[in-house]
Amino acid sequence: MKTLHIVGFKNSGKTTLITRWIRLVKKQGLSVAVLKHHGHKSPLDMPDSTTDSMQFLNSGADVSAVSGGGAVQFHMNEELDFRRMKEIASIGKPDILLIEGYKEERGDKVVLLRSKNDWEELKRLDNIKLVVEQNDNSADFQRSISRSHEAELDSWFLNWLGEGVQSETI
Repeated sequence: MKTLHIVGFKNSGKTTLITRWIRLVKKQGLSVAVLKHHGHKSPLDMPDSTTDSMQFLNSGADVSAVSGGGAVQFHMNEELDFRRMKEIASIGKPDILLIEGYKEERGDKVVLLRSKNDWEELKRLDNIKLVVEQNDNSADFQRSISRSHEAELDSWFLNWLGEGVQSETI
């Protein structure tokens, strides 16, 4: 399973880029999973409190899982570390795991910038493979692409996909 972290600050375009690249992965006939880090202090939005699964959680269940209609919903009253979350996201044995956030964790990274100030803080990250800039040439990095050059971004990603599949231990 190949993994790629898409990192950047709030409103830098991470979700937009990931959804675009999910479509590319699917066009290649590959399976893809996404793991997102909710880096905000506020709690996650939960389903309506009248659903059975939420009633179970609100009554004190540690885990509430529902399967049916071709889907699974899983809720847990505990925040798991990155390794455990990666295990959960990998249950279906996807070809590709795209990770939104977890910028401090090990793995290939694409860094999205809103401004040059973002680069000053994010350039210290390990394993940066690509910088996606708001405008051309604001980051001093060997490989950067402007966010407006979508075809070039997609080409970079497809080339990254084509590089030897890495075997990562979860």
